[in-house]
Amino acid sequence: MSQTSMLLNQLGVGGRYRGFQWMIRAIDLAREDPDRLLRLTKTIYPVVAQEFGTSWYCVERNLRTIVENCWEHGNRKLLQELAGYPLVERPSNGEFLDILTNYLLRKENRTETH
Repeated sequence: MSQTSMLLNQLGVGGRYRGFQWMIRAIDLAREDPDRLLRLTKTIYPVVAQEFGTSWYCVERNLRTIVENCWEHGNRKLLQELAGYPLVERPSNGEFLDILTNYLLRKENRTETH
């Protein structure tokens, strides 16, 4: 199980969501190049869509469903800890991807320096 999938599971997001693998791939793309987070609809959604044989719109919608379910029914406390700032409303797809990507990159950097 990858770090990304374990983190999603800790947040209350499991593999039962259609977009679970899509979210993992989106986070992996953002980890490869964090600048992709600046243009999701051009640099992440189409890539994920092509790899999984769907449309970028379906990717966006299914990622939004994951974010909504994480916010409503998942581990909101952990999400806030990962963000490092108070979340007063449900994060957007971009904000959610940013929070998880930056957390995983920080974790990676701590591991490399020790």
